[in-house]
Amino acid sequence: MATESTTDFTLDSAAALAAEEHGAIEGKSPWLLAWRRLRRNYVALSFLLLFVLIVVACLLAPVYKDHVAHTGPNTGHLGETFTKNGKQVPVVTKGGFVNGVFHAGGIPAGPQLWHAHGRYVFGADNQGRDVAVRLLYGGLNSLKVGIGSALICTFFAIVLALLAGYYGGWVDWVISRFFDLIWAFPVLLLAIALGTALSINGFHHFGINIKEGSLWIPTLVISYVLIPYVGRPLRGQILSLREKEFIEAATSQGASPLRVMFGELLPNVASSVLVFFTLIIANNILTEAGLSFLGAGVQPPSPSWGTLIADGQGRIVTAPWLAIIPGIAIVLTVLSLNVFGDGLRDALDPRAKVRMEH
Repeated sequence: MATESTTDFTLDSAAALAAEEHGAIEGKSPWLLAWRRLRRNYVALSFLLLFVLIVVACLLAPVYKDHVAHTGPNTGHLGETFTKNGKQVPVVTKGGFVNGVFHAGGIPAGPQLWHAHGRYVFGADNQGRDVAVRLLYGGLNSLKVGIGSALICTFFAIVLALLAGYYGGWVDWVISRFFDLIWAFPVLLLAIALGTALSINGFHHFGINIKEGSLWIPTLVISYVLIPYVGRPLRGQILSLREKEFIEAATSQGASPLRVMFGELLPNVASSVLVFFTLIIANNILTEAGLSFLGAGVQPPSPSWGTLIADGQGRIVTAPWLAIIPGIAIVLTVLSLNVFGDGLRDALDPRAKVRMEH
């Protein structure tokens, strides 16, 4: 029975794919068919909704700061108290013995959830700052760096891949060697080296002035080191498309190189670009977190999920929420993007799923 069910499921998938291809031949847009396949993938759509909720929550960080927590992301409250169930609770306890263990710097207040009227929902750090506020602002910075670097990386990867794939020859050789040069370095080590140097001195060349501590530094560093990871696969696809009949027909009709590259080649790799872009955002958020944790990304006092984990590692025993909460935020964000990216890939390339079933 199990074998028959599996066979029937595979045949049904193949039949559905054949029907969709027949619809595409009859004139239905392949993007419409991809949307129909994606619409049936409830897991991917659920994780997309999760990512949207995370983005919206981070965008509402100023609202939460002003109307709920009533404190900024970098505002310390050492020596202050807050009201919880009618009692005054210290934001950070004074140093001394707590449960038989001596703590020189005191212990910050733990997660209060909603028992303190919106203050310190996720607790405080060792400087008395509201962790929930810093989490939202840190997520905002992490998303800015992740999405911004993904846009820059994908744009330059597309341009270089189109030039290399269309012209070939010495143009392809130069661009391929550029890809190989970056590819030869471990990504994280190269990013750490560039991020550390630029975070100290900034970038002041070619008429561009970026001050140290700017979010542009990790954004540009991450986008630079990941260009070949998008550009090389696209170059391979464009090289194969370059020999197709529709490219020869467009060239014979007098189409300019720009028209062929952006009017013929680019639309045929658009589905791959879309999947790469979705997955590269998740990869860039992880890379930014690693750089910030090591001090080569977002610079204090600006928060990011990586710096929050770095701040909390020294308090992992007495205040574990300082590192666990931003870690959970990173896991949920990256997981949601990866699951949706896989679903998007299956929707745009349904044959991949049928091959795995065989």
